[in-house]
Amino acid sequence: MIDARGYSCPMPVVMVQNEVKKNAPDTLEVLVDSQTCVENVTRFGEKQGYTVSCASEGGDFRLTLKK
Repeated sequence: MIDARGYSCPMPVVMVQNEVKKNAPDTLEVLVDSQTCVENVTRFGEKQGYTVSCASEGGDFRLTLKK
């Protein structure tokens, strides 16, 4: 689980990128708080071969990346 709330892009993407490089997880959840971060993390995840789903949680978004 990566909590990237409060960070502006590109930081959430960098955090996800580091986790993917380090551990290559099959499933990864990411919390972000802006639509821009949703779009950028989704784009990165799909380029890495993940299927990305998004759920709105109040003012936040939970992205689930799955291989």
